[in-house]
Amino acid sequence: MTDAQWSPAERVRGTGASVFTEMTELARRTGAVNLGQGVPELDSPRGLLDEVAAAVLAGHNQYPPAYGTAALREAVAGHQRRRYGLEYEPQGEVLVTTGATEALAASLLALCDPGDEVLAFDPCYDAYPAGARFAGARLVPVPLAEDGDRFVLDADALRAAVGPRTRVLLLNTPHNPTGKVFTEAELAAIAGLCREHDLTVVTDEVYEHLVYGTEAHRTIAALPGMRERTLTISSAGKTFNVTGWKVGWVCGPAHLVAAVAAAKQFLTYASGTPYQEALARALGGVEEWAAELRRTLQRNRDLLSDGLVRAGLRPYRAEAGYFVQADIRAWGHADGVRFCRELPTRAGVVAIPTSAFHLSPGAPSYLVRFSFCKREKSVLDAVEKLVNAV
Repeated sequence: MTDAQWSPAERVRGTGASVFTEMTELARRTGAVNLGQGVPELDSPRGLLDEVAAAVLAGHNQYPPAYGTAALREAVAGHQRRRYGLEYEPQGEVLVTTGATEALAASLLALCDPGDEVLAFDPCYDAYPAGARFAGARLVPVPLAEDGDRFVLDADALRAAVGPRTRVLLLNTPHNPTGKVFTEAELAAIAGLCREHDLTVVTDEVYEHLVYGTEAHRTIAALPGMRERTLTISSAGKTFNVTGWKVGWVCGPAHLVAAVAAAKQFLTYASGTPYQEALARALGGVEEWAAELRRTLQRNRDLLSDGLVRAGLRPYRAEAGYFVQADIRAWGHADGVRFCRELPTRAGVVAIPTSAFHLSPGAPSYLVRFSFCKREKSVLDAVEKLVNAV
C-alpha cells in the first residue's frame, strides 16, 4: 500500500497538529513570551517532591492496583468529604487515572454508544469533542452567553440542545478556557434538567482549588439527586504544579466508576505508582498550599488584566483557573487565529485563539486566550511588550 492509498481511521482523520503546537513552535522560533498553553512556570511543593523521590528510592516503581493505590484512593475520598460533604467509598467509588484527560476519555467510552449525544458548554477544552468522537458519540455544543465582562449560562440554549439521543452532560467548572465559575443558581438549573431527562453528568473540576476573590467552587454532585448520576473528575496537575505527573481521579457511584474502570484498564491499565504514593500524603494538606498558590495566580491575573487594558485589549473577568480572555477588535482584528499568528512578530508574545475551543457555528472569532500561570517576570515582560506594541 502506498502513502497515497493509505488513510487513517475516521475517528482521527483531520486531527493533526493542534494550534497549541503551532503557537509553541512560534514562541520557540521567535523568542516570544509564551502565554499560550497552560504550562505552569511556578514551583511545586518541596515536600511533595521529596516524597516522590523517597517513594522511587523505596521501590514503589511497579504497577499499582488497577483502581490506584489504596492510600491515594483514601486521600481522595477524604478530600471530597472535607470540601463538599460527599461520602465515597475508597474501594469501588474512587478510581485513579493517568490524568484528567484519560478520566474524561474513559468516562465517555464507558457511557456512550455510537450515535449518542454529549452536551458540553461552548467554548470547551479540545479533549471533549475528541473524546466523544472516539466513543462514536456526537458532542453538541451549548454556547455560553456573554454578559458584560462575564460568561453566563444560557438556560434556553441548554434546554433546546437536549434531544432523544442525549446521554451525557459534560460540565467543566471552573471552566477552561473562559475562567468562569458556574454559580449555585446555574448549577441548580443544570441539575434540574439532568434529573428531568435522566442524563449522566461528567464534571471536570481540575481547577477546583484555583478560584479567586469571593467566588466559590461548588460541585454539582452535592446537589439533591445528583450524586447518583455524577462522575466527578479532578487531578493533581493544576493544584500542585505537576502537570507532567499525569495523576487524576474519578469519584462516583460504584456502578458508574466500574464502567469507567472497564474502559480505562485497556487504555493505560495503571500508572504513576511513586507519584500516587507521594500525592496520598500531600492531599490532606492541600488547602494551605493552594491558598498561597491562589494568591500568586490572582496577582498574576490582575497584572495581566491591567496590562491588557493598557494595551487596548478588553479583558474578561477570570474568576478561576489559568487564563484571561481578551477582545482583540480594538487592534483592528476580528480574526483571532490571524492575530495570534502575527502577535509574536508584532509584540513578542504568544497567545491562543479562542476559536480553537469553539464548536458552535457563528461563535465569536475575536477572542484570544492569555495564560497567567507563569513567573511574575514572564507576565510583566509580556505586558510591557503588549503595551509597547500599541
